Amino acid sequence: MAKIVIVMHDLRGGGAEKMMVRLANQLSANGDSVHLVLTAEGGVNRKFLSDTVNLVELGCERTLSSFGKLRKTLKAIEPDSILSVLTHINVIAAITCFSLGWQHKLSVSERNAFSLDRSLKTDTVMKLVYFIAPLIYRLLPKPVIAVSNGVADDLVAHTIVRRKDVTSASNPVITDETIEAAKSAPQHEWLKHSDVPVLLSIGRLSHQKGFDLLLKAFSLVQSEIKCRLIIYGEGELKEGLAKQAKELLVSEAVSFPGYIANPLAEMKAADLYILSSRFEGSPNAIVEAMSVNTPVIAFDCPHGPKEILKDGSVAPLVEYLNVDALAKAIVSTLNSNKSVDYTQDVARFSSVNSANEYRRILLEL
Repeated sequence: MAKIVIVMHDLRGGGAEKMMVRLANQLSANGDSVHLVLTAEGGVNRKFLSDTVNLVELGCERTLSSFGKLRKTLKAIEPDSILSVLTHINVIAAITCFSLGWQHKLSVSERNAFSLDRSLKTDTVMKLVYFIAPLIYRLLPKPVIAVSNGVADDLVAHTIVRRKDVTSASNPVITDETIEAAKSAPQHEWLKHSDVPVLLSIGRLSHQKGFDLLLKAFSLVQSEIKCRLIIYGEGELKEGLAKQAKELLVSEAVSFPGYIANPLAEMKAADLYILSSRFEGSPNAIVEAMSVNTPVIAFDCPHGPKEILKDGSVAPLVEYLNVDALAKAIVSTLNSNKSVDYTQDVARFSSVNSANEYRRILLEL
C-alpha cells in the first residue's frame, strides 16, 4: 500500500477535476491511502468522491498564496508520491516540493495542448506561470504525465521540455459508476420523446469547444435532415451562442440546458455525439459517448481525437475547423443509421487500467 497525494485547485465541473476524482477513487479502491488536496475548496464533482479518499481543502483564494498551507499539509501527510494537476497547480506544487527536498516524489500532469492553452492566457500572473512551468519540468526527476501522445508532442515541440521529460497515461473515463449511471433515464424532454434525431454535445461554453462552429454545421444539416441539437454546459459564451442560434434560424431546434450531473444517460439516449473543439488534451466526453455505443463524430483537432478514433478508422474524423465537412459527416452518419460497438476501442480508458498506468509512473523510482 502506498500513500498518494493528488493536488488540485478545486473540484469544479471540468474534465480534469472529474478524472482526478475517478483516479483517486480507483487508487483508494485498490488499497492505496489517497489524499486529495485542494488549494481552494468545493466544486460540483466533490459529491462523486469516495468516502475512502481523504479530502483536504486549504481554502486559499489565490493559488500562489497556498504555498504555506500546502507545505504544512504535505509535511503532515508525508506521502510516498505526489501528483499535481493543471499548469498553475504544477508550479506551486513544484516550488513546495523543492522547499521540502521532495522533488523526487512529485509527478505533474498536463491536461491540454500547452501551446494553445498558453496562447489564450491574458493575465500577467498566468503568463508568468506558463513561462516558468517548462523550466520546472526540465528540473523534475519524474516525467510530466500528458493525457495523450499529442499533448506530449506539443509540450516537446513548443517548450524546452525534452522527449525524455514527458510520458502519457490514459484518463480513467469508464468506471463502475459510469456504467451504472448510463442505465438511468435521460432528463431532457427531447431525449425522452422526439420524432426526429437528437444530436448531443457537452462542454464548457467557451471558444475552445467550438460550439459556434457546431451551430453553423447544424444549420446546414437542418436543410437536409430535420433534427435537434442539445449542448450541455455552462460558460461565458452562453448568451452569444443562443443569439447565434437565433440568427441562424435554428433556435427552436437547439437547447442549452446548462450543467448535467449525469451525462451518460443523455449520451446513451442521443442519436449522435459531436466533438467540435478547436483544441483538446484527451476529450473525455467522446470516450463516455463511445462507452455507451452512441455514434460519434469529431473534428481532427489538436489533440486526442485522432488517437481515440485511430485516425478515423473507428468513427468519422472531420477535417479541422471545416464546417461544411462536419455537416456532411453528420448527415451521412444519420442517414446510415448503423449501430456501433466501441467496446474494445475504449477499453484502455477504464479506471482500473488508468489507475495501474498512473500508479506505475507515480511510484517509479
